[in-house]
Amino acid sequence: MEIESIELYHIRMKLAHPFETSFGRQVYRSCILVKVEDESGVEGWAECVAGRGPWYSYETVETAWHIIRDFIAPLVFKEKQVNPLTVNRVLSKIRGHNMAKASVEMAIWDAEAKIRKQPLSVILGGEKEKIESGVSIGIQKDIDYLLKRISMFLDQGYRRIKLKIKPGWDVEVVKRVRKEYPDIRIQVDANAAYTLRDLRVFLELDKLDLLMIEQPLGYDDLIYHSKLQSMLKTPLCLDESIKSPEDAVKANLLGSCRIINIKPGRVGGHRASLMIHDYCTLAGLGVWIGGMLETGIGRGHLVALASLPGINYPNDISASDRYYEEDIVEPPWTLNPDGTISVPNKPGIGIKVKTDLVEELALKKTVLRKSDYT
Repeated sequence: MEIESIELYHIRMKLAHPFETSFGRQVYRSCILVKVEDESGVEGWAECVAGRGPWYSYETVETAWHIIRDFIAPLVFKEKQVNPLTVNRVLSKIRGHNMAKASVEMAIWDAEAKIRKQPLSVILGGEKEKIESGVSIGIQKDIDYLLKRISMFLDQGYRRIKLKIKPGWDVEVVKRVRKEYPDIRIQVDANAAYTLRDLRVFLELDKLDLLMIEQPLGYDDLIYHSKLQSMLKTPLCLDESIKSPEDAVKANLLGSCRIINIKPGRVGGHRASLMIHDYCTLAGLGVWIGGMLETGIGRGHLVALASLPGINYPNDISASDRYYEEDIVEPPWTLNPDGTISVPNKPGIGIKVKTDLVEELALKKTVLRKSDYT
C-alpha cells in the first residue's frame, strides 16, 4: 500500500478507577491515536502507549508525537509501497522509540487486514476464537478494599488476578489475599521496584503458590534476574527488560526468567511480537500479552495477538468497562461469562472507532500528508 496520510490525536481519558503502581497513581490516561490512510482510502488505526511521563519508558506522548511527525512520517511517505513486513526495515534508521514506531506499524497492519478483508488475528497467525482474560489490580488504600476489588473481578469471571506490589505493599498483602483465596491464580507485578537486597521479600512470596513474579528487579536488567530466578521455584516473568526479540533470546540463555510478557508497544510492534512469540514457543518459555491501560483501539490489537497459538497464560486484556466508563470503540470489549474475550471475525481489529468521541477528547490533532513531505 502507499500511505497518503497519517493522522495523530493526543487524547486524555479519565479512568473508571484510579490505577496505582510502584510508579505512582493514575487518574487520567493520555495517549496518541494513529490513523493511516492509503491511496484507496483504506484506514488503519492503532495506539501509541507512551504515557504522560517517562516512568515506564523514556518515551512520552510528546516525544512520540515529535518522532512520528518529524522522522517516522517522512520515512514512510518516501516509500512508494509499504506493508507490515517491510515497514520495520524502513524505520530501522531510527534508534529506539519503539512505542512511536509500533503505533504506525500496527496501524499499517490494521489497514493491511482490511485490504485483505480478513481479521487482524488471522493475518497474524492467530488460531483462537476466544482469549483468556486476567485482570490487573493496582495498589489500593488498604487490604480490605483490595479484597473487595478482587471479589468483584472474580464474580465477573476473570481467570487470573494480578496484584501490583511495591516496597511496603507486598508480602503481608499477598499473604492475606492467598489466605482469603487459596485456590485462585495469582501473580504479582513489581514494575522494577526492588533490588537483590530485597531477597527476603521474594523468598517469602515464593511460598505463596504464585503463578509468577513479574519484573521484580531493574527495568533494563537481565543479569540480576538470572541470579534471583536461580533461587526461586516461582517463575519470574520479564516485562520492561524485554525490548526486542534479541532480549528474549538473551533472557532465556541467561536463565533470567521462565515467562515473557509481550507488549507490542514496548517491543516495536506486531512483527517483533510475533518473533518473540515464536521464539518462546520453540524455547519452552511461557508467554502472554500484557496491557498498558489501552483504549478499545489498542485493546483490539492486543486481542488479535493473544489469539496466537503459543499464548499459554491469561492475558492483561480486560473488558472496556474495567478502565473506562465509555470507550472510543463500538461495540466495547466485553468479558464472556467464562472469563474470555471473543476474537472479532470482522476485517482489521474488528471494531468501529467512535470518531466523534475521539475528536471531542482530542487535546490536539494533526494531519500529516504525503504531499507535504515530497
